[in-house]
Amino acid sequence: MGIVNLTPDSFSDGGLFHAPAQAIDHARRLLNDGADILDLGAESTRPGASAVGADEEWRRLQPVLNEVLRWQVPISVDTFRPETMRRALDLGVDIINDIWALRQPGALIAVAQSRAGVCLMHMHGEPVSMQISPMAGDAVPQVRDFLRKRLAEVQAAGVTPQRVTLDPGIGFGKTVEQNFSLLARQAELTDLGPLLAGWSRKSSLGTVTGLDVSLRMPPSVVAAVLAAERGAAVLRVHDVAETVAGLAVWRQLGSV
Repeated sequence: MGIVNLTPDSFSDGGLFHAPAQAIDHARRLLNDGADILDLGAESTRPGASAVGADEEWRRLQPVLNEVLRWQVPISVDTFRPETMRRALDLGVDIINDIWALRQPGALIAVAQSRAGVCLMHMHGEPVSMQISPMAGDAVPQVRDFLRKRLAEVQAAGVTPQRVTLDPGIGFGKTVEQNFSLLARQAELTDLGPLLAGWSRKSSLGTVTGLDVSLRMPPSVVAAVLAAERGAAVLRVHDVAETVAGLAVWRQLGSV
């Protein structure tokens, strides 16, 4: 899953692909590099990020969606707003990727009434304050319990399990130690359903390596390969070509 940020303030590449033409060129490059899915987001969810309105979010998204949906590749929209979900689904997007796991009023109905896939993520708190007061204790059982309950709730609303991917929410209201615990013990979550791993350029990688966000491609690739080795079905990344190469080396181990 290649990341296309249509924002001026995302933590790693904010503003680089903010203009529609730049975003479209970047999306095309990610596909050429080996991405299977494009994930478009028009509002930053980094710690401390300020919210934007639904109209502004859609103003950023619509021109890029109009183009990439012509490419006949799986398109995901990273949003928690039911208004944006409905607009995107009406255009024909394939996946809704929601950091709030469809907990905003109207979001679950919007997705349930479609045939789209959905990614449900665990988040402690909310983006503006989640790293000020991160969760306490062992993150793995808490994340597992949340995802299990949320999966049951969306299924009860008519969303079949085949449509759902689960995301433990690396960096969303968790300490560095909790994030790495979720990676080390990721196998404790995989029986719930397909997992998405989103380690790309995260601050936890910067903490353990001392690298600025612009230099975190190597640890991001390592984390992605480790997540795949531990059963992740989807890897959400900025650096598609490098991740594809890292996975090729890992997969070669299975053929010798």
